[in-house]
Amino acid sequence: MQFKKEPNWIYAEGKDGEIIAEVTFPLCQTGIVAINHTYVNDSLRGQGIAAELMENCYKMLKEDGRKAVLICPYAVKWYREHPEKNDIVTKIS
Repeated sequence: MQFKKEPNWIYAEGKDGEIIAEVTFPLCQTGIVAINHTYVNDSLRGQGIAAELMENCYKMLKEDGRKAVLICPYAVKWYREHPEKNDIVTKIS
């Protein structure tokens, strides 16, 4: 799947331009984002798309030197299952 990347959003569009998968991570403090939403269209569920979104998000944040607060339940689960990626996870002070 081809993802489009913006500073605080990674997404994929269907043929009609509809968003079929996304992860959003708005800025909440300088250098810290909140991973607050993951969505995968029902027709794509069970194919590992959400995990691909998380992996892409991790790589983007790591490359940018940003940290993340986990709000989205899927993000919490994914980072729990990938402790080697927790180097970007933080809490808001």
